[in-house]
Amino acid sequence: MTTVRTFLAVAAAKHWVLHQLDVNNAFLHGDLEEEVYMTLPPGFKGKGEPKVCKLTKSLYGLKQASRQWFSKLSTALLDLGFSQSKADYSLFTKVQDSIFIGLLVYVDDIAITSNDVAAATSLIADLNSKFCLKDLGSLKYFLGLEIARSSLGISVSQRKYALEILQDSGFLASKPVSFPMEHNLKLSRDHGTLLADPTPYRRLIGRLLYLTLTRPYLAYSVQTLSQFMDKPRQPHLDVAYRVLRYVKHAPGQGLFFSAQSDFKLKAFCDADWAGCYDTRRSITGFCVFLGTSLISWKSKKQQTVSRSSAESEYRSMASTGCELLWLFNLLHDFQIVHPHPATLFCDSQAALHIAANPVFHERTKHIDIDCHFICEKIQLGLIKTLHVSSQNQLADIFTKALGNSLFHKLLSKMSVHDIHSPS
Repeated sequence: MTTVRTFLAVAAAKHWVLHQLDVNNAFLHGDLEEEVYMTLPPGFKGKGEPKVCKLTKSLYGLKQASRQWFSKLSTALLDLGFSQSKADYSLFTKVQDSIFIGLLVYVDDIAITSNDVAAATSLIADLNSKFCLKDLGSLKYFLGLEIARSSLGISVSQRKYALEILQDSGFLASKPVSFPMEHNLKLSRDHGTLLADPTPYRRLIGRLLYLTLTRPYLAYSVQTLSQFMDKPRQPHLDVAYRVLRYVKHAPGQGLFFSAQSDFKLKAFCDADWAGCYDTRRSITGFCVFLGTSLISWKSKKQQTVSRSSAESEYRSMASTGCELLWLFNLLHDFQIVHPHPATLFCDSQAALHIAANPVFHERTKHIDIDCHFICEKIQLGLIKTLHVSSQNQLADIFTKALGNSLFHKLLSKMSVHDIHSPS
C-alpha cells in the first residue's frame, strides 16, 4: 500500500491524469502450465466409463488461477514496452521520449497514470483488445480507498468502510472521543477476564488493520491490540471500542497529497524503550514524507530486547533507513531522481552519535551487524541525520499512547484532513 500512496502522491505533484480499469473474469484469461482435470459439469454425461475434462484455461477456485492471470497480464504489458518494477512487482512503467505511463495492478483492479492523455487512451485500447475491460473513468475508488481530486491535490479516505465498521459493531450512534487511547496506557496479556468468544474481537481488529491504510495515527493502537488475538481479554476489547469511538469522531478523515509538494524524502523515527509490558521489547515507529505527503509509516515491536534506550533508537533508525532505500528505488521507477540525501530526524542524541561515530565499541558490540548499515549509508551520503526535539517528534504517535493535546499537535503536521467536515 506504500506503493499505492506513492503512486497517488507523485501523480498529484506532477499533475498527471489518473484512470481506473477493471478486468472482467480476470482469472479465466490465465493459461495453465500444469495438467489439471475436472469432473464433467452437471448435465453433461459421457457414454460408458466416467470421463473428465482437461483444462487449458484456469477457472475460479484453482490455486494456480491468480498466478497464471498475473503472468498473462505482465507478459502482455512487457510486450507493449513496459518495464516491471524491481521495488514492487505490481508496478509497471513505460517511458517513450517525454511520455511517461505508470500502471499499478492488484488482481483485476488496474490504476493508470500518465502525463499524456492520448498515451493513456491508447494503452486502454491495447489492453481492451487483449482482455475484456471495464473502463471506470477517472480514479475515484480503488481497493476500498475513496479518492477525490481538486486543483489543490488528492484526498484519500475510507469513509464508507469506516461507517460500515461502526454500523456492524453497533457504534454508529456512540459518543465520540477525541483521541484513540488513554495517555500512557499499557496493556498486558494476563490482566482482565478472558472473552468467552474471541471471534468478534479478531474480526474487529482485522477490519481496523485495513483502516490504518489512510489513518496512520491508529497504527500504534491497532498493532498493540493485534498482539492479543490468541487470547483477548475484556480490557483489550474496551480499548478496541474506544478506537471505534474515535473513528466515530471523524469517519471521513484521511490523507492529503498536495499538488504543490516537492520530491524530497524526509523521515522521523522514534522508539519506546521496553514499551511492551509482557516482553520488555521496544516499539519502533517511523513515518516518511515525500515533500509534504505522508506515504509510509510503521509501528512495530522490535524482534529483540534492547539493553538501553540508545540501542532501541538506533534499531529504529536502521529500520527507517531500510524503508528510505527502498523508496529511493521506487521513486526511480517514476523517473524521479533524488540528488540530495534523505533527511532522517531522531530525538536521541546518543543514537545519532553512534550512527555518526562507529567507534563506540563498548556500547555497540552486542548490536546485530545488520543495524550498523545505517552508518554506511550516512557515510555514502544517501541519508543525513538531524536531531529533533521530543515535542516535535512526529514518530512519537507511532510508539506510545499520547494525551489529547500532544496527539492533535502531531496529527496537525501529518497532512491529515477531512474533506467531509464543514468548512
